[in-house]
Amino acid sequence: MRLKKKIALVTGAAGGIGRAAALCFAAEGAMVVVSDINAPGCIETLELLESTGGKGMFIQADVTHEDQILSLYKKIADEFGKLDIVVNIAGGDCEPAADVEDIDYERMSANLDVNLKSCIISCREAARVMKPQGFGKIVNMSSLVYRGSPNQFSYSAAKGGIYAFTRSLAMSLGRYGITVNALAPALVEVPAFVNALGPERWEMLRQDCAQRYPLGRVATPDDVARCALFLASDDASFITGQILEISGGARL
Repeated sequence: MRLKKKIALVTGAAGGIGRAAALCFAAEGAMVVVSDINAPGCIETLELLESTGGKGMFIQADVTHEDQILSLYKKIADEFGKLDIVVNIAGGDCEPAADVEDIDYERMSANLDVNLKSCIISCREAARVMKPQGFGKIVNMSSLVYRGSPNQFSYSAAKGGIYAFTRSLAMSLGRYGITVNALAPALVEVPAFVNALGPERWEMLRQDCAQRYPLGRVATPDDVARCALFLASDDASFITGQILEISGGARL
């Protein structure tokens, strides 16, 4: 087991990618703290994790509020006294398919809050725990649109910010034995996105992307989770400051 005796925090654990990561980490021996604003969904993740023999704990938190992030980390410290791995998955596009003339201040702010600012504050708190330990693994969630997107302006900006912040943090924390990396998936088939689009629109998008991606399909949550596991394990002990594109060859 690659994560035996490790304490791991996964935010956004009620969603498709977060749930897959939590299950994947638990299967490799980690005690997984699952966190999300969606309590019923996160409890379902915890129940799935425990039903397969994994160990976990649920802490509800809205990562757009600093005080709730602080409370999340305090509860982990009080319970375990350490934290080995943080996977910042919580996020989502609050302003999809907007023309540049239609950028809305509130939705733009929401994108920055949930995708970028929450990650920065979570990493700040993770660093406070990990630096005295002399060890830690941080994995942040970017997106392939960190390269730019013609109709996801504020989301792309937030995910590009994750890339820059991850590199900066890796430069700062390497001397303490802490690695910091990011994931950049292309289109992933997650229930929330499928439900938001509706079956017909989703199928059109899925087929369009599958035809353009060299591997001929879109990503699954497990595709992303396994990459998070790699970066959080000792297999990636000499990798830091990188953004791993999980894209099926998209944008080659």
